[in-house]
Amino acid sequence: MSAPRAPLSPARALRLVAGREIRTRLRTKAFLIANAVIVVLIVGGLVLAAALTGGPTEADKVGLVGDTRSLAAALRSTGEAAGTAIETRELADAEAARAAVGAGDLDVALLPGTDGAVTAVTKGGLDAQLGTALGSVVRQAAVDAAVAQQGVDPAVLTRAGGTATLTEQTLDPPRTVDAQRVALAYVAVLLLYAQLLQSGIAVASGVVEEKTSRVVEVLLSTLRPVQLLAGKVLGIGAVGLVQLGVYGVAGIGAATATGLLTVTGAAVGVFLATLAWFILGYAFFAVAYAATGSMVSRQEEIGATTTPLTILVIAMFALAQAAVADPTGTVSSVVSWIPPFSAILMPLRIAAGVTGWVQVVLTVALMLAATAALTVLAARIYARSVLRQGKRVSWRQALGRG
Repeated sequence: MSAPRAPLSPARALRLVAGREIRTRLRTKAFLIANAVIVVLIVGGLVLAAALTGGPTEADKVGLVGDTRSLAAALRSTGEAAGTAIETRELADAEAARAAVGAGDLDVALLPGTDGAVTAVTKGGLDAQLGTALGSVVRQAAVDAAVAQQGVDPAVLTRAGGTATLTEQTLDPPRTVDAQRVALAYVAVLLLYAQLLQSGIAVASGVVEEKTSRVVEVLLSTLRPVQLLAGKVLGIGAVGLVQLGVYGVAGIGAATATGLLTVTGAAVGVFLATLAWFILGYAFFAVAYAATGSMVSRQEEIGATTTPLTILVIAMFALAQAAVADPTGTVSSVVSWIPPFSAILMPLRIAAGVTGWVQVVLTVALMLAATAALTVLAARIYARSVLRQGKRVSWRQALGRG
């Protein structure tokens, strides 16, 4: 007679169930193909957007001949101040300068004239913004030369002008959010909505599948219901986290490479915050979807019990979309404290840069507390419903009141 099998430790039980969920999903061709297509769409969409918007702005190439070579530093600094990158190149003579412009190697070449005059040689005309920058530098160089002839050091005038600055003090400054941060906020909201909804439904479908095939009866012969529930939530959540990570890395990489995204540090911070809040939001909804999924015995009946949760996720997304336009508004500021709305509104506010660490810490604590309370209730419903076959389990029966 064989000795009875030793009961599994909680940690080993979680590893086995979670590992089974991860392997089952990652080995599915449909899953791999679908995610590959999504990544291609993300990268392709960003490349197309960059192409339609002109991509990163190329620097204006300016050739300098003779005395105009002294304008190089002033041109670069003026262009930087005006938001126009200017590259300078020294050329041997006017003939070489005209040849470079004609070949398209330079946008403009500056040739020195008499009495400080400068000729700008172009192939098809001078860009207005670049022309303004060149004119400003040339005029300032002429003024500096005239001042120097009078025995005054131009550096002294520059320092004097630098100290005579106008400082603005606004009593009630408007609250503005950087455009790129708003875009990051919207992308974070969209990804969280899609992943929360997809992962939650995956949990409910997995529970019903095991219940229909009677696999759950075999599993519960060696596992406690709460271990099976926790392992399933962890496994599917890990897969969802990997998906979100892959989407984020592909998106940030493509956006940075195409020049659509320049606030890379902020983007990485938003990405990490989105991952963290996905974990919190997923934990809340996954246990709820698992519990409601255990109340039915057929895949077609899932909607009967999970619809309220799906409506809640959609309502969160709708509210977040409205808040993207005004992340500092009253609705966003107040509702972001309330679980589970904080799971989608807090990443938005973090992306917009309108929240402090105190709110982040407190909202995380509130979300954890709400998830813990919901987990206790969900575990009770799951344990009472998952082995019941036939017609849908009522809420009264699931809660042990009938």
